[in-house]
Amino acid sequence: MMTTRAGWSRLIFAAVLCAAGLLIAPTPNAVAAAPNWSWLDARHYAGPIPAEPTLLESVRLDPALSVRGAGEAYRILYSTVNQYGQPAVSTAAVFVPHGEAPSGGWPVVAWAHGTVGLGDDCTPSALPRSARDDEYLSHWLDQGYAVVATDYVGLGPPGLMSYLNSVATAHAVIDSVVAAHQLDLPLSPKWAIVGQSQGGGAAVNSARWATEFSAGSGLDYRGVVATGTPANIETVVKMGAPDMQLPPELGPAANSYTAYILAAFREARPDIDVDSVLTPAGLEAVAKAETVCKPQLDSELAGMTPAQFFSAPLASVPGLPEALDEYMGTPVTGYDRPIFLGVGLLDRDVPPQSTLKFYDQLVAHNQNVELRIYPHEDHSGTVLASLPDSTPFLAAAFAD
Repeated sequence: MMTTRAGWSRLIFAAVLCAAGLLIAPTPNAVAAAPNWSWLDARHYAGPIPAEPTLLESVRLDPALSVRGAGEAYRILYSTVNQYGQPAVSTAAVFVPHGEAPSGGWPVVAWAHGTVGLGDDCTPSALPRSARDDEYLSHWLDQGYAVVATDYVGLGPPGLMSYLNSVATAHAVIDSVVAAHQLDLPLSPKWAIVGQSQGGGAAVNSARWATEFSAGSGLDYRGVVATGTPANIETVVKMGAPDMQLPPELGPAANSYTAYILAAFREARPDIDVDSVLTPAGLEAVAKAETVCKPQLDSELAGMTPAQFFSAPLASVPGLPEALDEYMGTPVTGYDRPIFLGVGLLDRDVPPQSTLKFYDQLVAHNQNVELRIYPHEDHSGTVLASLPDSTPFLAAAFAD
């Protein structure tokens, strides 16, 4: 069956709203629990912030927050760059494999998390990992990679996490790896990035700037693995309007992602008057999104639809289309290391065409990209199903 361009755009927009960031999928109970800061509470950090990526503090991660494959685990505070291009701080978890490091140190994999919420209570390094992510991260640890998992600027430390912000995300991911190498740990300068769903987008954006943003650090970036990857999402977010039509089966998750996108974008770009096209209900939902974690926000916004956020088309706000392009655009050129894209054809969160179109764009621009298709896997299932392919891909990327 052929899908019209308008129909396909609605499907892509639905995917963005429903799964734009689901990389870590914590249970409602996990998110409802009080954060465990592992003796490093940075919510009110007011100390000096170096202009260069710098390790500021480190502690042992509480064992309850570690993963099976980790021999040692730490929580770190480091300096990076926020959505305004200013020095800021972020936190991250660092997992080290069991046993002794190989000659030259453990190679490193950076793990970029997905949608948990924008508030401090949603901080991934202060909450237990989901069973799937425990298995996925433990796989890389078992393969002999250390794992560095940033929380992003604003999750834990002061400020608001800049949700789906391409450049701010890249700084947080890359700078976490620079900072982790300042720990007294045997880490190799060789490193790569892995991500899934919105985290696949975050990983790809980080890959674009990995070499540039880590220049002078001595690191050696090698490649990226991304599954269930949304791309070109800025073009569909602009479709937000009071007459937008979305499939009824989307449920409350669509409302939460709408709220998170709008809350983060308006915070990063106060010069763009997003509030002028929001209804009173939309304004209330966006305000909640600044602090309420994902499962709870799903519940609190269950009676809404995304169309009810808007009193006028979002794209009618002066300067907004260009600002969205800058805020969340994913480059299709400039990658200096190989890219792995995995897509499940049963994915109903991020339509397969989203990744396939991105792949075509990369190929058209002569980028080094490998595509693997999993006909019988859905959005989440592709994560683990891709390991037989992504594992040798990364091994080859790390080889001299």
